[in-house]
Amino acid sequence: MTAARPTSPSPSPSPSPSPDRARSEGPRLGLRERKKIKTREAIRGATYALIEEQGYDATTIDQIADRAEVSPSTVFRYFPTKEDIVLTDEFDAVMLEEIRRRPAEEPWGATIRYVLRRAVQGGMEEDPAVSRLRTRLMVQVPAVRSRMMESMSVTGHMLCRAVAERTGRDPGDLEVRVYAMSLIGGLMETTMYWAEHGHQEDLRDLIDRSLDVLEHGLPGAENH
Repeated sequence: MTAARPTSPSPSPSPSPSPDRARSEGPRLGLRERKKIKTREAIRGATYALIEEQGYDATTIDQIADRAEVSPSTVFRYFPTKEDIVLTDEFDAVMLEEIRRRPAEEPWGATIRYVLRRAVQGGMEEDPAVSRLRTRLMVQVPAVRSRMMESMSVTGHMLCRAVAERTGRDPGDLEVRVYAMSLIGGLMETTMYWAEHGHQEDLRDLIDRSLDVLEHGLPGAENH
């Protein structure tokens, strides 16, 4: 949902993963699942390359399929729309798992900061160009931004479950839903701001600023 792109298993041989990465990836995937991941990554990679070469609007599903060496129907089987290719990643599941790994006694605010900063750092270290491209498209392409808005509810429901597990509240409680969607909306605005300002600032610092607003309110507002 954000610029972060959590690490997924690589389709090509790579050095043995670190203990932290091995834990984040969980049990070794079967051949079928690895093939699915390889296909998804090939489609994404083809899409990003074509968009960089010729722009978003000029890039077609047929071109993506040809570059990824799959059929157009395969592209649609993995991604219902072109916007989904740009936006879809495994961030939600990874974020939920990271939250569940944090100590139960840790303050919720500290948990969220840790998880989001780690996710952003991982995405930027893996492929900073893709992170910047995705957020730039969110700003420049109305269809991508609209699809992003639609996907926010899915991420929001996931976060509601995470908040409920930590606090013992029902995920359907109004307060839980308002908090979760406030956080999701704040993250979206943060990534939009980052892209609008040329990706000049450190995204982790911007997320810290956003979380400060959610935790403490708008600076200076208490004087009015």
